Amino acid sequence: MRNTSLLARAAAIVLCAVLLAGCQTLGGAGLVQSTATAQLTPEAASSIAGDMVGRLAEQVGPGRTTIQLKPDGSVFGQALEASLRGWGYAVATDQATDGTNTVALAYVVDDFEGSVLVRLSTLAVDLTRVYRLGAEGATPVSPLSVMQRGSGQTS
Repeated sequence: MRNTSLLARAAAIVLCAVLLAGCQTLGGAGLVQSTATAQLTPEAASSIAGDMVGRLAEQVGPGRTTIQLKPDGSVFGQALEASLRGWGYAVATDQATDGTNTVALAYVVDDFEGSVLVRLSTLAVDLTRVYRLGAEGATPVSPLSVMQRGSGQTS
């Protein structure tokens, strides 16, 4: 049982590394398109979004920033937008923004070995975590992976 858990965590880490490496190939051209292919209940989407936005706030600062988000219409996209607003962020979904306090944000939510792999991406940082779905929502089953990019980018 312990070896299975270790293998699952190792596989999750490898997948996270591959996904994060894929972000590096963007070369500053922008973020990936937001997609949520995993089927989530509203409770699971809300608990995942709440956890991930709390972690994002640690990286970009609390609520004094406008988040530029292009959601995909999924339950997770709606929960993420609501969580961002709950944390005090202004959220722009379909309008152009200008100014220095704007952060473009994209997400990817995929099924992974019976769990859900979630990634939030900005031009400066990627946050990735694996969650196990349950009756009451979702529980993190991996540590948070944080990949920061160089500060030499302009936007």
